[in-house]
Amino acid sequence: MTSAIVQQTRGVKRIEFAPGTPETVYERADWPREKLLEFFKNDTFAVIGYGSQGYGQGLNLRDNGLNVIVGVRKDGASWKAAIEDGWVPGKTLFDVNEAIEKGTYVMNLLSDAAQSETWPAIKPLLTKEKTLYFSHGFSPVFKDLTHVDIPKDIDVILVAPKGSGRTVRSLFKEGRGINSSFAVIQDVSGKAEEKAVALGVAIGSGYLYQTTAEREVYSDLYGERGCLMGALQGMFLAQYEILRENGHSPSEAFNETVEEATQSLYPLVGANGMDYMYAACSTTARRGAIDWSSRFKDTLKPVFADLYDSVKTGKETKRSLEYNSQPNYRELYEKELEEINNQEIWQVGKEVRKLRPENQD
Repeated sequence: MTSAIVQQTRGVKRIEFAPGTPETVYERADWPREKLLEFFKNDTFAVIGYGSQGYGQGLNLRDNGLNVIVGVRKDGASWKAAIEDGWVPGKTLFDVNEAIEKGTYVMNLLSDAAQSETWPAIKPLLTKEKTLYFSHGFSPVFKDLTHVDIPKDIDVILVAPKGSGRTVRSLFKEGRGINSSFAVIQDVSGKAEEKAVALGVAIGSGYLYQTTAEREVYSDLYGERGCLMGALQGMFLAQYEILRENGHSPSEAFNETVEEATQSLYPLVGANGMDYMYAACSTTARRGAIDWSSRFKDTLKPVFADLYDSVKTGKETKRSLEYNSQPNYRELYEKELEEINNQEIWQVGKEVRKLRPENQD
């Protein structure tokens, strides 16, 4: 299906991605660097937290010539990482409270659990001339659980890159841009939407589509647990284990499950769509894939319905907050990740990747 552009002005398009459902899309072309510098000439961006998104968005803002500072716990791991990336203590690197006081835009890019834990200290610093920014709707949407109740007298905006902060950074350095959604959570000034779009471009977005904080967090939590990560790991493991149980060698099982998918077929889907990928395969493969796809959909759709309900009702949020607030959560995560790393499928993968031509000495 080809999308139809039904209305267009410079940098703003109304596109029917699906018939009868026009959406507004904003493009980077309408916000060249000179316009960004003029729009934000009196602003200071306080990036709070220097994890994945803080790193990517902060460096992109800095490279775009904007006035950016970073706020993290002094002398912690993030403080040291920020110094390695060229942030200077006392000039562009401060503790959290001082950074918030200096910023006109407060970009809360702490982890979801940390946003909840630090909110009582952060909220009093959000004076009415500031704009509060999130990259995830988690904290404000599930405020009954996070207790992140935003002040009523400030603009609150959201820009959510559709990828990790590392990808936000790498695509920017390549001269490309990541796709992002944006939302206006609270508009006091009457300019919150323009602020969100401009800042979305400034952090490295190629184009932005409009959403709400609720839809952003529902789709994000749902996607991560589904096709993007959770279902992917489960699917790979199930197929690999059946092959191994039926006598296939580790290398064959891995190649038929992961290597061919990630190195050959998935890139075709990403570039041109599922129909293109089918057309690029043999008629035998095409016939079987089409036949079995409906069975997988019928089997999995109830699971995805349960997952969406778990996200929307806040069950997933409650689980995340409880787990991530434990004092030993990092140790617990590392144990789980080590268990995944030690699964035969991913141990085989390490050896298979060494054999790729680009990895040969």
